[in-house]
Amino acid sequence: MSTVTVSSKFQVVIPKDVREVAMLKPGTVLEVINYGERIELVPIRPLKNLTGRFRGINTELPRDEDRV
Repeated sequence: MSTVTVSSKFQVVIPKDVREVAMLKPGTVLEVINYGERIELVPIRPLKNLTGRFRGINTELPRDEDRV
């Protein structure tokens, strides 16, 4: 587990091993989520990065007979 220190300007540096695993690059936008006393940073990925991710997934939805 990595630890960081909050600077006097309330800034932190994300450790290199964490950046690499999360594939963070300069300019990556992070959503900050507060759970009580816990803080979670979630990268916001562009939708174009999802292209081809779900190849082969079944997209058929069961429909009611009166909706066909």
